Amino acid sequence: MTALLITWLTRFITGANIRWLGCEPVPRQRIYFANHTSHFDGVVMWAALPPKARKDTRPVAAADYWMATPVRRYLARSVFHCVLIDRHNVSVRNNPLVPILEALDAHASLILFPEGGRKNGGDAGEFKSGLYHLCRKRPDIECVPVYIDNMNRILPRGEILPVPLLSCITFGAPIRLAENEPKRAFLERARNAVNELRHA
Repeated sequence: MTALLITWLTRFITGANIRWLGCEPVPRQRIYFANHTSHFDGVVMWAALPPKARKDTRPVAAADYWMATPVRRYLARSVFHCVLIDRHNVSVRNNPLVPILEALDAHASLILFPEGGRKNGGDAGEFKSGLYHLCRKRPDIECVPVYIDNMNRILPRGEILPVPLLSCITFGAPIRLAENEPKRAFLERARNAVNELRHA
């Protein structure tokens, strides 16, 4: 019931125009990767998915943000079923890829923001290497680029409550890691796939 209410409120507040270009909204295991401008991005992408796909899709999120208050903890654990990662104490024993791979092995789809941190809008910035390593270790899973437009204005940095404005979420054609494709080349190709959706 909480999930349905949040989905309805999110779509109402953002007025999200959801577009699927070169990709069907079907309940298939995927890694959805997008630009990142707001703490609301993962919620908006999750709410934009059709119900059957949403049920099995888990946002990858920063533990320090989502575990900071009781309400966020409840939402992260009980509603969105986030894969929470510690981005400040990365080590061999605390490798953020481990819980993400475990979620994929449990047949979940993921929502991922390869930039690592939030930007101020416009084109996506440089991608960190996590997406490449996931695609190398699980090459059969589709990777779907997504461009989220206007979220940095709906929930600006430092604000708590969203401002009702129109947004657009565009899902693009899936990509895969090519055989022997270098890390840098793949990450740049993935980044370009997201940025091209901005003008599609």
